[in-house]
Amino acid sequence: MSFATFEKRGVVAVVTLNRPDRLNAISGALLTAFETALRAAQDDEATSVIVLTGAGRAFCSGDDLKEFELQAENEGSVREHIEAIQRITKLLLGGRKLVVGAIHGYAVGGGFEWILNCDLVVAGDNLTAFFPEMDWANFCTGGVTHLLPITVGYQRAIELLVLGERQSADRLREFGIVNWVVPVNEMLNRAIEIAERIAEKSAFSVRRLKATIHGDLGEDLWRAVKLEESATIEAFLRPEAGERVAKFISRSRE
Repeated sequence: MSFATFEKRGVVAVVTLNRPDRLNAISGALLTAFETALRAAQDDEATSVIVLTGAGRAFCSGDDLKEFELQAENEGSVREHIEAIQRITKLLLGGRKLVVGAIHGYAVGGGFEWILNCDLVVAGDNLTAFFPEMDWANFCTGGVTHLLPITVGYQRAIELLVLGERQSADRLREFGIVNWVVPVNEMLNRAIEIAERIAEKSAFSVRRLKATIHGDLGEDLWRAVKLEESATIEAFLRPEAGERVAKFISRSRE
């Protein structure tokens, strides 16, 4: 079974995170499958727009903490993991095609970052999103240090990243992070409908618009991505991160 799938629906490609038994938690295998599916969707000439979603009860519950020791074994393993995460961001933001998120359930850590990497977002009304990285002595990725302050303002970004409080779909819409909130059972169809409407536009014009906007953001955005990589690698290798993750896992088993 692949941990991410690529399904054609006419001119729309649906890329689905497919590890529902772990709430689509981010593992090395999921990142590999996700990158493969995204590249297939971006490279498919018959695909105009990509819809991104998650199978089961959640979009993505963040890093799979069961793999933390393996990921943090040495600098090489940490770097490999973080670079794999950032390649997803580069494919979502730097790819030619618009990405419409169909996001439900939990979107935690990296899952929240991937919301910000989408061009438009349809949220299910059961969405809960938050950043736990500061609690785990970790650091954020996904270009979020650049994108989030632009989206919500500096002080709100600090609030979301440092306090890590859970945010509802309606709250995220107020912040401008998601575009629409719909009943969760209507979410995917609504996202596909919006993607089909986009596909009716001029592909040249839409793709040039995305390239122009991200080209304008580009230098600062990709500098932030590189700085995030360095900070996250350093955080992973510090003993405090392992200690805090171990405590969290221990509490969750009580």
